Amino acid sequence: MSEGPEQPEQTASAEPEPAAPDGSVSAAAPTPAVQPAPSPAVQTVQAEETVHAEEAVHPEETVQPEQAAPAEVAAQPEPVQPHETAQLLETAQPHEAAQPHDSVQSQETVPAPDVPEPVQQHETAQPKPPVPAPHPVPAPHPVPAPPLTSAAPPVPAPQPVPSAPAEEAASDWGRVAVDGSVFVRTAEGERQIGSWAAGTPQEGLAFYQRKFDGLKAEIELLEKRLNTTNLDAKDADASIAKLREQLVDPHAIGDLDALRARLGKLGEIAEQRRAAKREARARQQAEAAAHKERIVAEAETLAQSGEWKATGERLRALVDEWKGVPRLDRKSDDELWGRFSTARSAFAKRRKAHFAQLDAEREEVRSRKEALVEEAESLAESTDWANTAQRFRDLMKQWKAAGRAQREVEDKLWERFKTAQDTFFTARNADLDQRDAGFRENQTRKEELLAEAQKLLPVTDLKAARQALRAIQARWEEVGPVPRETKPRLEGALRDVERAVADAEQNEWKRTNPEARARAEATVRQLEASIAKFEKELDKARTAGQQRKIDDAEAALAARREWLEQAKAALVEFTR
Repeated sequence: MSEGPEQPEQTASAEPEPAAPDGSVSAAAPTPAVQPAPSPAVQTVQAEETVHAEEAVHPEETVQPEQAAPAEVAAQPEPVQPHETAQLLETAQPHEAAQPHDSVQSQETVPAPDVPEPVQQHETAQPKPPVPAPHPVPAPHPVPAPPLTSAAPPVPAPQPVPSAPAEEAASDWGRVAVDGSVFVRTAEGERQIGSWAAGTPQEGLAFYQRKFDGLKAEIELLEKRLNTTNLDAKDADASIAKLREQLVDPHAIGDLDALRARLGKLGEIAEQRRAAKREARARQQAEAAAHKERIVAEAETLAQSGEWKATGERLRALVDEWKGVPRLDRKSDDELWGRFSTARSAFAKRRKAHFAQLDAEREEVRSRKEALVEEAESLAESTDWANTAQRFRDLMKQWKAAGRAQREVEDKLWERFKTAQDTFFTARNADLDQRDAGFRENQTRKEELLAEAQKLLPVTDLKAARQALRAIQARWEEVGPVPRETKPRLEGALRDVERAVADAEQNEWKRTNPEARARAEATVRQLEASIAKFEKELDKARTAGQQRKIDDAEAALAARREWLEQAKAALVEFTR
């Protein structure tokens, strides 16, 4: 606020300018209704007004600045004379009604830079951007201007500073003209992409360059994701399509051709990623098809197996393995699954038929074993120890040959059979134990006979040993039975004596056999003749000095002399 007396508000009316033929709207400051030509002081005040201009509407884009900054003061203000200030204050006519959106409060004072003393600027205003005029409303009553005598005393004005003319902003890839037209340069040439009215051309150029930087950042981010992450090809295509759409007619200033080229390379990378994915998918499908083919082939082989338990477990494992293999196309997968299911069904039918037959066989086994159990139970109380014991042995053989019934039935039948068998043999053993008590004397007599028979060994007189053994055997039979626990020992010892006497008889027969003796004598004579022959050959070889023949003759003589000694020893056995 100025330090002088408060000035009344000034109302200025301005009509919005018509839009340009290309759709751009030029930003213009409100024009005060002043009939006489503005003085230099008025021009100075207008140059100091800060104008917020709206962005021009282009047929292709309406530029929405991120945040429009107030326009800078274009030039230093010129000194304002007191009488010119008064003339400016009287420019608004009471009968001219201002539009609501054009009313401007001009009470703030903007100090001029590099001026030692501030200058009161009552007419400085910042009009709002022109918008379509609303319906007219009744005009307010005009406020009379205060007399000039109430104005603040004039202050010495600073020396005027010439204003800098507006300049075009340009870069290698585009420019913003003085009138706000925005152009971009590509390989096809220069073309207009919009209009800028929200600030200076430099600010417009920076704005459109930022838009280019935003597109570039998005492409760099996508490029990084494609190169460093496992981005899905579908997502990459969606991002590339979106960026390609934005680059069709972008409202940005920069190297758009290079940006489109980078995006094209990203499309190639995405296509390579998609091709690799298709290749991996095809390879996975081929591996899955081969895997499932192996499963089906094994199942078809197992369908004919008779190992019911192991094969059933293996088929269940193959089903689990099938579930872990990726699916194929519907036709191939259904075909392989049909073969797999057929193989499993064939095995299940064979197993069911097998166990049905097995159940029938086990039922027949149950019937046979029940008959064996009933017979065994009928023999359990028999006292015919020898015959009944033999019958129980026969029943046991039949039991083993009958096969097996159901487990629970088999266990119950075996328990009954074993009970009957144990009952009989327990009774028999008790009776035999009682009878064994009367056989102790027979045991003593047979042990004496055994000792007498063992004295015949070794056999020196075959004829006497043979006669004594016959007498012992006769008395052995007359003694009678002995206790069961001693019978195997006594009978075995007597058989050893009988075997020794029989061996002595066999040796004696061999020794006295005439044919064997004649063969032994012939062998001795043949070896003696052979030795004489080799002795002559040895003498000849020594005379001739043939060392090889000497060695052969000596070896042959040594072997035949050894054979001759053995033959003579055998012949001696026949002559004793």
